[in-house]
Amino acid sequence: MPTAAEESIDAFQHYYSRPPERPKSRSWKQVIYDPEEKTYCGRTVDSWAKIGIFYTAFYGVLAALVAICMWVFFQTLDPRIPKWTLDRSIIGTNPGLGFRPLPPSDNVESTLIWYKGTQHENYKHWTDSLDEFLAVYKVPGLTPGRGQNIYNCDYNQPPPKGQVCDVDIKTWNPCTKENNYSYHKSSPCVFLKLNKIYGWIPEYYNDSKDLPDDMPTSLKTYIGEVEKSQNHKLNTIWVSCEGENPADQENIGPVNYLPIRGFPGYFYPYQNSEGYLSPLVAVHFERPKRGIIINIECKAWARNILHDRKERLGSVHFELLID
Repeated sequence: MPTAAEESIDAFQHYYSRPPERPKSRSWKQVIYDPEEKTYCGRTVDSWAKIGIFYTAFYGVLAALVAICMWVFFQTLDPRIPKWTLDRSIIGTNPGLGFRPLPPSDNVESTLIWYKGTQHENYKHWTDSLDEFLAVYKVPGLTPGRGQNIYNCDYNQPPPKGQVCDVDIKTWNPCTKENNYSYHKSSPCVFLKLNKIYGWIPEYYNDSKDLPDDMPTSLKTYIGEVEKSQNHKLNTIWVSCEGENPADQENIGPVNYLPIRGFPGYFYPYQNSEGYLSPLVAVHFERPKRGIIINIECKAWARNILHDRKERLGSVHFELLID
């Protein structure tokens, strides 16, 4: 019989025997293709073929389902008519008012128009910005489809279906490029535009006896004069620009509006016709006081345009400083 010592050695050898030798490491070429097993990356050609057929069929069916869903979705859309309009849209039914020129892009949050009237390089940014903004109004070809369907509209001559009204800014002297928009004379022009809302129809203040109490007196007088002499032009979205505070009202000086004091009604409703451009009003500040910031608020006036200074509804604010 084995002794206790021999049994101990046998037990040691049983539990602590040498592990089996690992196969020799394979080269990268063998990992990619093993000539002994005839496999590519551990799989046979048949195995790879089955995987390829499966994923080709899987992603092909998936792509077809997505394409069918997108096709059905686009059948419900019109490229020119929004799916949700007016009260059902995010924009709503209260158009905002915008102004040009805007301050430099590196000061995007500013609304201050600031320059020295006697220095061309100083006011060059403002005139260049207006040149760029007004280029589409001067050159019809810059707006797709505009060159073929411009119509000379009037209050008694609205545009036919498929045509758009012309906005002739070339005669708005002194607010023209040739006159530097009067910036060199320290009497700058600021252009206003009403934001576009598809299908929105303005409800006009076309009766001088039924005007809101908070409408500026000068605008009430203007509407009364239009009513007497040019009654057919009463269907207009009127515009007013005033100093926000009593001090601003003293410093703003005379204000003139070109070509008329508002946006003509024949531009509405906006229906996204090809080549359409928003109507403009050029506001000429003839003699603003120099060396002081003037806070200016411009408003658009129609019965269905609400005003909220805090939310900037139906109005726009900017400052003017001419050194």
